[in-house]
Amino acid sequence: MALPPTTPLTERLSERGKDIAVVLAVTVVVVGGTLWSMRGKSETFGQAALGWALIAVGCGALYFRRRWPVAVALFTLAACAVYYPLSVYDGPLMVAFVIALYAAAAEGRFAAAVAIGVGVMLMVVYGETQGSGQRHVDDAQFMMLAGWLLSILVLARAQRTRTAYLEEVRARALAAEREQEARARQSATEERLRIAREVHDVLGHSISLINVQSSAALHRLSKKRTAADPAVALAGAEEALEAVKSTSKDALRELRSTLGMLREAGEAAPTAPASGLALLPELAERARSAGLDVRIATQGTARELPPPLDLAAYRIVQESLTNVTRHAQATAATITLDYGTDDLRLRIEDDGLGAPDGIGRGSGIRGMAERAKAFGGELTTENTADGFRVTARLPLKTAQGAR
Repeated sequence: MALPPTTPLTERLSERGKDIAVVLAVTVVVVGGTLWSMRGKSETFGQAALGWALIAVGCGALYFRRRWPVAVALFTLAACAVYYPLSVYDGPLMVAFVIALYAAAAEGRFAAAVAIGVGVMLMVVYGETQGSGQRHVDDAQFMMLAGWLLSILVLARAQRTRTAYLEEVRARALAAEREQEARARQSATEERLRIAREVHDVLGHSISLINVQSSAALHRLSKKRTAADPAVALAGAEEALEAVKSTSKDALRELRSTLGMLREAGEAAPTAPASGLALLPELAERARSAGLDVRIATQGTARELPPPLDLAAYRIVQESLTNVTRHAQATAATITLDYGTDDLRLRIEDDGLGAPDGIGRGSGIRGMAERAKAFGGELTTENTADGFRVTARLPLKTAQGAR
């Protein structure tokens, strides 16, 4: 269960400091006004003691105006209702009630504050209509009191609206910040996955070829001891080792290009060209050096592709040849590039053993499918009568937006 948000300690201390400051300021005003009104007047000790006690509790109650706004407003009103009929001095204790009424409206208890204000006016009217008929509040004072109460309520309402607006703006800003952070994390995750796929394809293909080529070299070197013509076996081993050298060099080039995006600011950009279908003949040649007869066929009119789609197509072919070299035990493979009006179709077929389920469950197959899906295309795999087939469709219109 999620815990409710807590107010920071510094913010709580700041609010307490503000409440204490308000209490002290109102107390100074009320006490100063009362002392000023005492000139030329006198009252009994009991009246004075009760009056000062009411001033103390009325002003002190303002400390709790945020926690219990309506209760504090009613309490200060009750203190004023007892103080003014009792006290001869008639100090400005009404200031405490005005502050409490403002706090009640500003804290969202506007209806209750209006009801209290109306109640005050009714109490004044009732007090003026009862008794000896001598008026203590004339019409002008009555209108001024009503105007003050109305002004306090309107001002508090405006302050409440402004506070709510600022809270909404702050909440939207926090939500936008959280959304931005979530998008940044998602982008970082997607980028890590993309780099992982690139590294997997580069290293998986190259290391598989190096393994096959080095195995061939060892096999030919072992035949050197028993062969009738050791020079022939040695030449074959040298050819295989040259292929290992070439393959490892290409792997390092592609790895530098793939990881070039991780370089820090100020570092030089990689000078090697990015992988694409233009390097397909070199890819086929490396596969031939491992003993796989690779043929490339083109249908339609070949044309320049958007770099992201060009790279994705190359990686799909590369991973397919890697799987053929490692698992299929095939001797030949055919790569067909079909340039359509709206899409590019790839077909890689081999004469190997195929997959037990006709699909293939390796991470390489999943990586190829993800590459095709990223462009709105699809990738399918199936066994054929002669081996295994990988088919991919990459829409060109989707790739145009990725330029």
